[in-house]
Amino acid sequence: MQTLLQAEFGNFSSVIEHWAQHQPDKPALLDEQGTVTWAELDQLTARLAARLVETGLERGQSVAILGTSCINYALVFLAAVRAGGVAAPLTTSASPEQLAGMAKDSGAQHLFIEGAKAEELAAGFLPELEHVPLEDVRSWMAPVGTPAPDFEPDPKDSFNIIYSSGTTGIPKGIVHSHQMRWRQFATTAASYLEAGLEVRSLASTPLYSNTTMVAFLPPLLAGGTVRIMGKFDCERWLTHAQADRINVTMLVPVQYQRLMGFAQFDDFDLSSLALKYCTSAPFSAELKRAVLARMPGGLIEIYSMTEGGVVCLLACHEFPDKLHTVGRPAPGSELKVLDDEDRPVPAGTPGNLIGRSHTMMAGYKNQPGKTAEAQWTDPATGEAWMRMGDIGRVDEDGFVELVGRAKDMIISGGFNIYPSDLEAELEKEADVTEAAVVGITSKQWGETPVGFVVLEGAARDVAEICGAVNARLGKTQRVSALYVIDEMPRSHIGKLLKTELRERAERVAVSAAL
Repeated sequence: MQTLLQAEFGNFSSVIEHWAQHQPDKPALLDEQGTVTWAELDQLTARLAARLVETGLERGQSVAILGTSCINYALVFLAAVRAGGVAAPLTTSASPEQLAGMAKDSGAQHLFIEGAKAEELAAGFLPELEHVPLEDVRSWMAPVGTPAPDFEPDPKDSFNIIYSSGTTGIPKGIVHSHQMRWRQFATTAASYLEAGLEVRSLASTPLYSNTTMVAFLPPLLAGGTVRIMGKFDCERWLTHAQADRINVTMLVPVQYQRLMGFAQFDDFDLSSLALKYCTSAPFSAELKRAVLARMPGGLIEIYSMTEGGVVCLLACHEFPDKLHTVGRPAPGSELKVLDDEDRPVPAGTPGNLIGRSHTMMAGYKNQPGKTAEAQWTDPATGEAWMRMGDIGRVDEDGFVELVGRAKDMIISGGFNIYPSDLEAELEKEADVTEAAVVGITSKQWGETPVGFVVLEGAARDVAEICGAVNARLGKTQRVSALYVIDEMPRSHIGKLLKTELRERAERVAVSAAL
């Protein structure tokens, strides 16, 4: 199997069949309701795939899934791919209008939907689709013994569509091919087998998130066991990690932060942990140090996008002096740092990050114009690179330090201000547990930086904090206003929603001017 996983291309369904034959009784999937063995995983996905084709699924057609992560959700995802279709998980936090837009954009004719979500959306939601309750998947599938339909994927066939987490409008559908997913995850699975690691993974982010795939697909390709959690909860996560002897997991920074702040954290035995991953949002050096000190096993930060581009890896346990970075480009990844005119910048100078790798998206579903906007074409070679949307610099050792999001950069009085610099200064204050800085419109300067902080305990007066920080900043960087906030607004996978903070700051500024 290790040799197969190291091949340039392979069939995910063939891997499932292999493990079902070699370890039929081993658990493949776990959730709060039960267990599915490898033999059952093979049989159930085959029966589901057969019924999908029987009810009209065509090769390359999407299967929409909407609900809380669970075993049945995972079965539908895998069966859609096995049938020659495309798994299209939909974001549960999206508005009804966005959900309808995503489902129509995907081209699905099947919608597997959780009962509670169906009740929330009420009758009349996408009546043109065949609705299948996620809870009833096993009664809907083809009879016992029905074989999977014949499907041998082409490398360019679509594997899944992941919808971006935009706060307004219809999210863009990011299409991943079979080739991309194989290159992305088969090598990781092979490395687990080579290391002799019998993977027991805990997937605690939603299955509609690209982040979760790291804890879901490679462990299955390696013949491991995946525990699927619904909603994240510190105590339940720790309980599962201890009871299942979890050795691989993926968490986003806000989850690590909550675990580090959980009062009973040290009461649980996490000694089986061998490898922890983190991605999707800024991961502060301070939080990395805390995780390294308190959680066993290696810690790897992954920097990339759902769309692909450069993939940077930071083995935090190997480079404790580089925790302020996101690591170096992984093998097969390339990175350029360009100015606003798409010209290379000198080494160590901040610029727009442009990347490419063998894990690039096929494009945005039905949006060739948006796909073109997201890319940069090398004028010398004609090769397509992805605009990462981040401003960063590369140090003398090749490690990449993020300065901020390109769209978040503040231009005040003609000077570029990077929010991350100001946020770092704010977080040096003893009472500040988290800080965010955004730019708002200013008649005098064009834009001006405004800060938000989360405080703990009997904190100092916010004006005192602002004054102390501004005293350490250059005149062009100083925060014009600072507000206390109970909790930072975040997306379903923990990304800070600066759009909401910017809107809030603009409203306050307008009110003050009246």
